[in-house]
Amino acid sequence: MPSLCYLVYVEEQAFHHAFSELLASSQAHLAVAETAQQLVGYVLGFDHSTFFANGRVAWVEEITVSEALRRQGIGQLLMQEFEAWAVARGCKLVALATRRAAAFYQALGYEESAVYFRKLL
Repeated sequence: MPSLCYLVYVEEQAFHHAFSELLASSQAHLAVAETAQQLVGYVLGFDHSTFFANGRVAWVEEITVSEALRRQGIGQLLMQEFEAWAVARGCKLVALATRRAAAFYQALGYEESAVYFRKLL
């Protein structure tokens, strides 16, 4: 399996539980990129209703492309596919958080709009 960007360790049992739950969720969207029957990337996101955006919004939770295959348009295709899903669901915008790939998203027409905070529980 190709290396996944920024992935340090995934517990197998937690992965299988999350995978099953995500496949069953009507608000989750998972798309994968393959070459020669090998997984080389994926995008995972969700949509939900909001007040401030006056409707549904989509959030990219995770996206990654195998390091050896970056800068070949795979990430762009994954984002385009996610955006098409979001449009089909009536979303007003797509949002995401990034620390390392701002130039990639800016090249796709995204603009910085907020600071991202988190708290581990």
